[in-house]
Amino acid sequence: MTENTRNRQNTTVVVTGASGRTGSRVVESARAAGLTVRAASRAQGFDWEDPTTWAETLRDADAAYLMYPSDIGAPAAAEGIGALAREAVRLGVRRLVLLSARGETRARAAEEALTASGADWTIVRATWFAQNFSEGPLVEGIRNGELVFPGGEVKEPFVDVRDIADVVAAVLVSSRRYVGRTLELTGPRLLSWREAVGEISAATGMSLVYTPVPAVAYGEVLAGFGVPSEEVALLVEVFEELMDGRNAYVSDDVREVLGREPRDFADFVREASAAGAWKM
Repeated sequence: MTENTRNRQNTTVVVTGASGRTGSRVVESARAAGLTVRAASRAQGFDWEDPTTWAETLRDADAAYLMYPSDIGAPAAAEGIGALAREAVRLGVRRLVLLSARGETRARAAEEALTASGADWTIVRATWFAQNFSEGPLVEGIRNGELVFPGGEVKEPFVDVRDIADVVAAVLVSSRRYVGRTLELTGPRLLSWREAVGEISAATGMSLVYTPVPAVAYGEVLAGFGVPSEEVALLVEVFEELMDGRNAYVSDDVREVLGREPRDFADFVREASAAGAWKM
């Protein structure tokens, strides 16, 4: 065992949202990189809304991955992230990596709360997750043959969540190389939502339709599913902002950090289809 390997195994990383879409992958990538992982979720006694649970989770750790449970642009996000970051620094956990959203103006307050905390911070701004098509709120529509979504015909460089996780792990392993950096994580090419649905259709043999709708109409759909009204209002504003084409470009940051190209959407679709993601 090399000294570098021993140092990694002696580095404990707290992963918030450890059972979620990104957190579960960060757990896997961090362990694969030789880091000791402390999973943090409600199941492990950690609650973003209960600051009394934070110290026990953070104590004696070396670093933390922060994933706010609702949208990063939510009004409570900046206060929560700032408070948790300050508590981490107080306990000696200075190395913090925050998942943020690329192009979302409302996310800046949360990012600024992190940077003002005194932590050795890195921000990873991700584009729309490829896995949102296979694990998130869009799955039911695809399984039923029609994706109704306020994406218009704009292009998006869908990013594989596994690449986000690999970047987070690499950033933590690299010690100080990415301290004070904001990284933009994207896939390797641009696709519209219609084209993305078309690739899923081709891979699965399913007959799929993409129906673009205004953000307000999509908000009504969410409300019908029981999403709280304040969350619906926020998401409508976020969709109206992000679906204006501002994210229609790719970044080289995944390749810079990992030394390889980001995973392609077609690879994600093939693997998700083989795993039965869209089977009824």
